[in-house]
Amino acid sequence: MNTQKAWFYEEYGPKEVLKLGSLPIPTPQNKQLLVQVHAAALNPIDFKRRLRPIFPSDFPVVPGCDMAGVVIGKGADVAKFDIGDEVYGNIQDFNAEEKPKQLGTLAQFIVVEESLVARKPKCLSFEEAASLPLAVQTAIEGFTTASYKKDQTIFVVGGAGGVGNLVIQLAKHLYGAPYVVATTSTPKVEFVKQLGADKVVDYTKIKYEDIEEKFDFLYDTVGDCQKSVVVAKDDAAIVDITWPPSHPRAVYSSLTVSGESLEKLEPYLERGELKAVIDPTGPYHFDNVIEAFRYLETGRAWGKVVISCFPLGDPHHSPILSGAKTNIGENGNGFSEDVCLK
Repeated sequence: MNTQKAWFYEEYGPKEVLKLGSLPIPTPQNKQLLVQVHAAALNPIDFKRRLRPIFPSDFPVVPGCDMAGVVIGKGADVAKFDIGDEVYGNIQDFNAEEKPKQLGTLAQFIVVEESLVARKPKCLSFEEAASLPLAVQTAIEGFTTASYKKDQTIFVVGGAGGVGNLVIQLAKHLYGAPYVVATTSTPKVEFVKQLGADKVVDYTKIKYEDIEEKFDFLYDTVGDCQKSVVVAKDDAAIVDITWPPSHPRAVYSSLTVSGESLEKLEPYLERGELKAVIDPTGPYHFDNVIEAFRYLETGRAWGKVVISCFPLGDPHHSPILSGAKTNIGENGNGFSEDVCLK
């Protein structure tokens, strides 16, 4: 059996239940791609799912939703992508009827439905591309949930986080918001200003009740609606991306997972109006996944925590995939010569 290196857990618990080992290389089924992962990003759902059985799943579980990589194999009826294409996407649709994938993106190879990924924009590195999918899809869904109109003012709770930084950028460049205010801590104030916020509130110095302005749309990315609701107008839309929502007025916003949503963002990425933000402590090496989770779980990340430097494969074991078209590469092993792009 052909195997690959992957991070996985076989019981629920803290980050120490994660182990690095060998798992079978998956085979793409109908309308699925086999992707060699070059970079992946971590999200809070990855450790929350590890801590307790939020979603039904069999063990072992490989964490990870976001990835960027290269198509090296495909199942039948794949129409949009060819072997050698660089793609990125969120491979986990937790709203689907099926169980979440056991094989997440912290592995050398993953399989994913072609409908969930998009071609990687040439202006992005693999690390930058991997940082975007789940967070940007979540950010977009919040605007949809709120039925946002471009003349409405926005208050963003958690402006420096993985979703919050994208909410600010999307508000200014995609949704045409006239006035965006965002919260953050003292070290991140200038960073949030650079994202496009018209005003930044340092929550370590200013309390919500001391803010005199009222806003049309309260977008809470950290689950603080119980307190932040005081800045919302009486008829304001209030979106909370954490579950359960922290205030009766707040509406939970999840995300719609699709490659099409990523494709629509390419012009904004190409023009530099939307930028990927990778936490400056990273990208973390594939060997340091536990340390990356340790940092993510502090809640102090700027933008996204990204994993890079995925290991090369054993040249004596190529991925032989029954019923699938594959590319095993010039050196005969199916792996790129270098997937550490840092």
